Amino acid sequence: MRLDSLDADLIQLLTDSPMLPAMECARRLGVARGTVTSRLARLQENGVIEAIIPRIQPAGFGYQLVAFCSVELDQKYGHVRITDALTESIPEIMDMYTVTGDFDLHLRVVARNASELQDVFDRISQVPGVARTSSSLALREHFQGRTLPLVKTEASHDE
Repeated sequence: MRLDSLDADLIQLLTDSPMLPAMECARRLGVARGTVTSRLARLQENGVIEAIIPRIQPAGFGYQLVAFCSVELDQKYGHVRITDALTESIPEIMDMYTVTGDFDLHLRVVARNASELQDVFDRISQVPGVARTSSSLALREHFQGRTLPLVKTEASHDE
């Protein structure tokens, strides 16, 4: 799907204010409400937008520490069974990716303090099928979920 400048402006607006009603989006963008709703439907149908939700910051309710945990799986357990078990049992996992290389999964986890972070790592390592883990602590977040520059670049190709 090709994005244009209206798509990019709409995505920017809803990224900045995810709870903005379609009528207000239309007013700010200078288009009809029907244009906004049809654009949103098209963006969702084509997989550009999965959902419009508030962006939650775990630090805002005490989860100040961010760490990355690489996980090596025991293949006899099955990838899906292990990822499902991790997802269901450890709410501190914010992101999970299957990766190539020395490890099978890469997780971003949060915790309130070092002791709780150790507990998270212990719970990860105790999930059946987790063979080995390695972790690193994030010292500073520079950005997260950076997609708007890519959206704007893609939209500028159509102009």
